[in-house]
This record gives sequence, C-alpha cells and structure tokens, in this order.
Amino acid sequence: MKVVVTGAAGFIGSHLSESLLADGHEVTGIDAFTDYYERPVKERNLQACRDHQRFRLVEGRLQDMDLRKVLDGAQRVFHLAAQAGVRASWGREFAHYTEHNVLATQRLLEAARLSGGTRVVYASSSSVYGDAASLPLGEDAACHPVSPYGVTKLAAEHLGRLYERNFGLPVVSLRYFTVYGPRQRADMAFHRFLKAARDGAEIHLYGDGTQTRDFTFVSDIVAATRAAADSGRPGGVYNVGGGERVALNDVLDRIEHVTGRRLTVVREEVQKGDMRDTFADTSAARRDLGFRSTVPLGEGLEREWQWIRGQA
Repeated sequence: MKVVVTGAAGFIGSHLSESLLADGHEVTGIDAFTDYYERPVKERNLQACRDHQRFRLVEGRLQDMDLRKVLDGAQRVFHLAAQAGVRASWGREFAHYTEHNVLATQRLLEAARLSGGTRVVYASSSSVYGDAASLPLGEDAACHPVSPYGVTKLAAEHLGRLYERNFGLPVVSLRYFTVYGPRQRADMAFHRFLKAARDGAEIHLYGDGTQTRDFTFVSDIVAATRAAADSGRPGGVYNVGGGERVALNDVLDRIEHVTGRRLTVVREEVQKGDMRDTFADTSAARRDLGFRSTVPLGEGLEREWQWIRGQA
C-alpha cells in the first residue's frame, strides 16, 4: 500500500520507513530538515531509504505544503515529525514547538480528513504524563506535563481525538517511553553516554541518578507503530514501553559492562521539565496491538554501542 511517514529522516522515522519498504510498501517520506540537529546526520539516516525505488522524499514543513496532494491515495499516515527536546522547549523556543507539534499536526489531520480513508498513527510521548503519583502509568492516568514540550504533545493528542470524534478520522496515538538504539539523536542520554565512553570523555548526568526510566528499543517502537495502523482502536491511546524500570545509575553500570570502560560522571542539577520516573503499563498495547517488547536493555545497549563505535 501507499503510506506517508512524516519526520522520515529522523531517528525513529528512518527505521520505520526502512521497515515499511522492506515489506514492499510505497513510502512517501516528509521531512523539514529543521536545524535542531545537523542535516548530514539526517541524510545518513535516509541513506538506505534513498536506495529504494518505492521511496520518495518530500522536503518541507507540514504547515506550508499542499498536504492533500501529498496524501492522495495514501492508506496510512505515520506522523512522527515534531520539534524534539524537553529542556529546549522553554522561553522563546516554545514558538517552534507550537509550530511544529501543534499547528503542523492540525494541518495534517485536516488534510487526512479531506483525503478520506486514511488511517493516522500519531507518535506522542510519555512526557504527557508528568510526575505521576503511582507507577506503572496507565493510559487513564492524569496527564500533567512538566515541560512545554509535553504540553504540545498532549495538545496534538487532543486534536487527534477531536478529529476522530467529529469527523470519524481513524487516529491512534502512541505514547513512546524513552526510545533508544542506532541513529539516536546526539542530544539523547544513551548517545551521549556511549559516545563519552568511546572517547574517554566525561559524562554529565542531570540529577542524582536515582531517577528511573522505561527504555524502549527502536525496533520495538517500529513494530508497535505499524501494528497501531492495522489494529489500533480509532481515537485510542496506547503506551509503548520496554517493560523494565531502570535507574540511571544502573544504566551507567550496564554501559560500563557493555563497553568495558570506566566512566567519569559529573553530576549536574536536575533540569526543569525532566520527569522524575516513568514506567509504562502496556497491557492495552498487548491486547489490541499484540505488542511485546523483544529487546532487553542489555542487548539494546550493545547494539547502540556497536553503532556508536562506527560513527565519526
């Protein structure tokens, strides 16, 4: 079938696009190549996709292009394009987040509504929850984001629900929990930690390291995202997590084991917008999407480490 992937040159978007192409689908990738990180990195992400005759890249911002033309004939739209970064979303930078995460999503949903017959999968984030009173987090937990980034991701979720309820547009939202793996952005923790281990540099850790995360390998994210397009409940929201709650101090120990190198850790103050703990209840995704996390943290770290070692 014909599918559209927004944010196709990104970390997750490029993996998703490759998976779809491998199964014979025709993929139109959209990417604005924003300057949040370097264009050459995104170009490398797309290298395998560009070798496929069934892949077409449309460059530009969703809020500027004729999306009805781009979506024409598409049966699936995977909306991964977003302005990333929790810590960068404060102050003047918030305008970028409203533009790329809220307005762009509304324009895409409107185009999908007018195109008819298109299922939309929206990549949301565990950041919508904020600091929850209890774990694991179920989809019915109260959402109180602690960062402007989280606010915009939640707003886009609400837009998806509105379009489903008012126009019958089949939109499914997935709340990703701390995705990692090869091609991870350079500003993300595992990339920074593994690169520092490779180069013998210091690791800067925000907080005391007892904060916990539910880390999810990128191939598991891709599997859940594809399944949501086929069997996700329209208007539904699903958590996608790795199934293990791990403290960052424990992550550092595991990185030392994987790399065989001692780490030099510099402790920094907790950053505004960082959640204290995350851990996903994925029972809804198991029931409706057949989701199972298949890559344990140790194996995933080894895969990312091998990738980092091959990077400049």
